[in-house]
Order: sequence, then C-alpha cells, then structure tokens
Amino acid sequence: MKKLVSIFTLLLLVLSACGTDKAIKENPNDSQDEASHDGHAHVSGDIQEETAGADVLPSFLDSQTENIRLVYQIAGQSTDILEWMPCYCGCGESAGHKSNLNCFIQEKRKDGTIVWDDHGTRCGVCLEIALQSAKMHKDGMSLKEIRQTIDETYKNGYAKPTPTEMPA
Repeated sequence: MKKLVSIFTLLLLVLSACGTDKAIKENPNDSQDEASHDGHAHVSGDIQEETAGADVLPSFLDSQTENIRLVYQIAGQSTDILEWMPCYCGCGESAGHKSNLNCFIQEKRKDGTIVWDDHGTRCGVCLEIALQSAKMHKDGMSLKEIRQTIDETYKNGYAKPTPTEMPA
C-alpha cells in the first residue's frame, strides 16, 4: 500500500497531461486507419499488443519505467473498476476511448487474452485516474463513490470525459 501511494505521489509530480502531439496522430483525418508495424496494430496513433492474459504485460512496456509498468499491472487487475471510470485527457474524442480502461486495455476477450493499448504510457491524467480508482476501491469505496470522486476531481480544467456509463 505504501508503495502504491508513493508511486501515485511520484506520478503526480513527474507526469503531465496528455500532449496533443503525442496523443493524436500527425494527421487527425487518419484516426480510424489501422496500420501494422513490428507486429503491433496502430489505431489513432496508439500501439496495441495482444498477450495471453492480464498477468503478461505487453512488450511495449519493456522500455518504460517501473512505475508505468506497475500502473499497467494494476490496470490489468482492475478491469472491473476502470471500465466504469471516465478518462479526462481527451482520449474519448481523439482515440475513441469509452473509459479509463481503454487507456491501458483496448479489449479483454472471453478467452482471457488482453489487447493492451500504449496510450497510458504517455498520459499523466490516465495514470492518475487508474491509480486513484484502484486505491479507492482497495480502501473500500463503492464503484459509484469512486466514480463520483473522479468526476468531481476532474470536472474543471481537464478535457471532456469519455462517454462512460455510470455504475449501478
């Protein structure tokens, strides 16, 4: 728990919000195009990679810091939380994300395979929301309470939220 709090504090100090130069493709008209490079699919400029499950992190994290890899690990273990949390970095409009989960995981398939997304590797807002949500859940807050806290925290000074359904 102390490690999670210290990582969260570090991320708050070091990372900034998504930069439009990194979050959006060079040509915004190509946002729906898919291309392949080194076996990874690119959608809206994001790298996507499939692994056998949430316990197998994607290779695009190999060059990332331990803190970012840890957030991805937490996201992989928190899909049932993050699917209900909106992201406020603008990725709903720029990348078609539906929730904070999509900043890390594009798809969780029935067979357990995961299609990871690298968007979260370069977006402080995405990382913060995922960590805050997981911590609040661990502290015993309900999904609805977590969602209300996230919405209240990010309603001013951030981009339009993703179109995320409200938990029951």
